[in-house]
Amino acid sequence: MTLLQDRDTYGAGRLDLRAFAVVLAVCVFAHPSLLSAQQAASSTRPATAGTLPGVSTGTTGQTAPAAATANGSTTATTAVTDPATTGAIVDPSAAPLADPDAIPVDEDIGRQNLRETRLDDATADRIRRSAGDAEDDSGIRLGSLILRPSISQKLGSETQRAGDSKENRIFSETGLKGTLTSDWSRHELTLGAEGAWQETLSGEGTDKPRANIDARLRLDLADDTIAIINGAYSFGREDTDDPNAVSGAKVQSGVNQYGLGASVERDFGLIRGSIAADVTRFQYSDAELSNGATLERSDRNRNRYTLSSRLGYEISPALTPFVEGTIGRIDYDEDVDSAGYRRSADLYGAKTGVAVDLGEKLRGEIAVGYEHQTYEDARLEELSALTLDGNIFWSPREGTSIDLTLDTTIDPSTTAGVNGATIHRFTTELAHDLRSNLVARLTGGTTFTNYDGDAASSDTTAYLAGAGLTWKINRYLDATADLTYERTNYKTGTDNDTVTALVGVTAKR
Repeated sequence: MTLLQDRDTYGAGRLDLRAFAVVLAVCVFAHPSLLSAQQAASSTRPATAGTLPGVSTGTTGQTAPAAATANGSTTATTAVTDPATTGAIVDPSAAPLADPDAIPVDEDIGRQNLRETRLDDATADRIRRSAGDAEDDSGIRLGSLILRPSISQKLGSETQRAGDSKENRIFSETGLKGTLTSDWSRHELTLGAEGAWQETLSGEGTDKPRANIDARLRLDLADDTIAIINGAYSFGREDTDDPNAVSGAKVQSGVNQYGLGASVERDFGLIRGSIAADVTRFQYSDAELSNGATLERSDRNRNRYTLSSRLGYEISPALTPFVEGTIGRIDYDEDVDSAGYRRSADLYGAKTGVAVDLGEKLRGEIAVGYEHQTYEDARLEELSALTLDGNIFWSPREGTSIDLTLDTTIDPSTTAGVNGATIHRFTTELAHDLRSNLVARLTGGTTFTNYDGDAASSDTTAYLAGAGLTWKINRYLDATADLTYERTNYKTGTDNDTVTALVGVTAKR
């Protein structure tokens, strides 16, 4: 073919393309009703039918991202405008949800029962946090509830030294632990429990069983109002170095503590208010003496009733100062104890503090206050105490957490003429992931027990230090090792030391 023929052919092709473009333009401009009808039909489609997660609304004339076709090419999806809004509506026929690169939908979106922590119960906090640290697919689903149980078996060695006397024992410890959490669209139920039973295999010493159960039901009454119903039970045995312990007893009294409470919380804009009522029952078992006889301790059984109200002001979502007031009553089952004293009392308290919520990095509260008790028996002096309470959970970096607890309580005494003691406790626990399957733990704490007046000679100071390792063999089995040292110093008396070592395995689901 000659050059002249090529030129004629190329020119003819361009004329054909121009003619086609002219015809297409005439059709569009000559029939605008077709385009208007198409826009009107698209605007009547529901906005939620084709909305992509992560695609924000835009102004008039925006277009949606291009969707990839099966052959690798892209097809532009035009966003049309709803006459009632300025947001972009995506054509649902494009089916972009099948795109594997689309942003995944968060399963917690739309849920109102995201995990919350209680700040007034360190044990309950720890149980719930350990459940939250578990794998998302762990646990046993029971309808709308998720159960995460575990069982542990440990072998331990304990050495107690008081002056020149020394006691050693080898024991086994069997522990049970579990959480039961709801998976509801509204409201939340959380049940946590842990306990341990000891059995002395050789040597001398006293077994120290313990148990803790905490239940909490949150009811979402309205957008800004919630109600909380909680219950608790704990069991522990009095230490031989406790001022209220029976001197020379082979087995000290067991302390059963029952709790029941209810509260209502409401937000009034930046102001947060709550009112709570609590009932706590203390019940003591008999102590076993060295000669085999028993000593009844029922004269210490009592009920504690409190009514408290809190008012806070939200400076920011992360910082809320508050004030709280409490009134209450302590009633003993027996009007007169074994020493002839009427120990029922009225109590009053007030405190001020601040609550912090920075998400997973830092959360908790701390408060300073004052508590006062007035006894029915005029021979017992009024008991007052400066209180410091709080629970702070801090994670300075991923894989590292620090748990701080401050607690102040007034412990009634059973000694004739002694009104009671003020107990200040400070404990901390550090956990750090050395590797993805190896966790190191450090614990420490101090307890100050102070008496008034002539009973100040019974003041004690206790120290606690511990270290441990957890090796996660697999998702169902852990190996643990712990070493703990405790020391109690008496203002007048013989100091004592206790060293405890434990190794064992924990099976979990």
